[in-house]
Amino acid sequence: MEHPKIIQGGMGVGVSGWTLARAVSSLGQLGVVSGTALELVLARRLQDGDPGGHVRRALERFPFPRAAARILSRYFLEGGKGTDKPYRPVPMHSKDSPKELLELCVASNFVEVFLAREGHGGPVGINFLEKIQFPVLPSLYGAMLAGVGYVLMGAGIPLKVPGVLDLFVNHESATYPLSVTGAREGDDTALRFDPRDLQEGEVGLPPLKRPLFLPIISSYTLALTLVRKANGRVDGFIVEGPTAGGHNAPPRGRPPLSATGEPVYGERDAVDLGKLRELGLPFWLAGGYGSAEGLRKALAAGAQGIQVGTAFAFCNESGLDARYKQLVLKQALEGTARVFTDPLASPTGFPFKVAQLEGSLSVEKEYLARTRVCDLGYLRESYRREDASIGYRCPSEPTAAWAAKGGATGDTEGRRCLCNALLANIGHPQIRSEGLQEKPLLTSGDDLVEIGRYLPEGASSYTAKDVVTKLLGV
Repeated sequence: MEHPKIIQGGMGVGVSGWTLARAVSSLGQLGVVSGTALELVLARRLQDGDPGGHVRRALERFPFPRAAARILSRYFLEGGKGTDKPYRPVPMHSKDSPKELLELCVASNFVEVFLAREGHGGPVGINFLEKIQFPVLPSLYGAMLAGVGYVLMGAGIPLKVPGVLDLFVNHESATYPLSVTGAREGDDTALRFDPRDLQEGEVGLPPLKRPLFLPIISSYTLALTLVRKANGRVDGFIVEGPTAGGHNAPPRGRPPLSATGEPVYGERDAVDLGKLRELGLPFWLAGGYGSAEGLRKALAAGAQGIQVGTAFAFCNESGLDARYKQLVLKQALEGTARVFTDPLASPTGFPFKVAQLEGSLSVEKEYLARTRVCDLGYLRESYRREDASIGYRCPSEPTAAWAAKGGATGDTEGRRCLCNALLANIGHPQIRSEGLQEKPLLTSGDDLVEIGRYLPEGASSYTAKDVVTKLLGV
């Protein structure tokens, strides 16, 4: 099949929302929605009154109407909750998540892909993080119900995803291995999801179309491992370098930090594209390729094209709060924009790109002023308790709670609560009891300083079409 030259990156929580993905796919490229925490995004959109009625319109097409009705009853607030009121909490994921959460997860992924596919005939992709394992099964199923064309996944080694896609084509039950620190042979660490558990008298569903699977890699070795050991077909790769936004792979060999406190990457971290070409699968280059010249360079290297995130993150159609877009764009135009690769910010332990912005958690005083709380839990670590049950802990939670669960106290230093901050990025900050809003924490690739080139002459903002036009050099 003919693949697109440009893949719009799946960014953050809700930054790569359906509006952006639909715009890019309508232009003949691959629009991608972020699959991270979509159940929270949907619940908060409904509690904000579902402006435009888009979520409710999509839920009318959800194949499990009783589940859709329960979701609306639980979360929809006509006219919205009010900016001074907190959001109703959504249950946290665990190895055995409640049915309420599973059906919300399926529905939210369906809604996002359904809306992204409306009004055009192009394919739409969805991006997941393998590190966030709890919702992976219901999320994949929900996206497939809506006809997702591509599944992208990074931040781990997703060897078992292809087999899950094959099972969900026929609505069969699937399992997925949960990483549990300290697990022993014989422990039950498998996540399970059976699509039939959602059915309550509904007519059986026809087979689904299997999406193409594109894992996100940072080395040829990982690509080879996936080709040889995955439990199903791998259809290509996104090759992401350390200049890309979000989470980066740690540098090989763990060299000392730079003078500014950032990870140092070298030749060992470059992907051998010659060997990658020998695998015979299409690949796209990401991280520093967001320009017409970058696209030409990628094509000359044998790539199918490029994946671009940062340029799309600050366009009109992205889900990022308009206030933050304007602040960052102003910095870029003034030459003051700065991205710091923080080795500590993410609870995952992966380096995390942080755009420096006043009033956000990138500022030390804002980070220190925040009361630690872990009430969303997407980046929690699963660990084996002495009684063989599974516990959950996060280095961004209160230090005493982390230590009580066997975590080393030093591991909490510098850790930001990405879950709450990323929701604040898109205008859904939780309101705390003292009336304070959760602060944002923006991520971006190193080429943030160049986003001004997408502005049309005399304009103060730009569109996804402006980005695609510039990248294609037309």
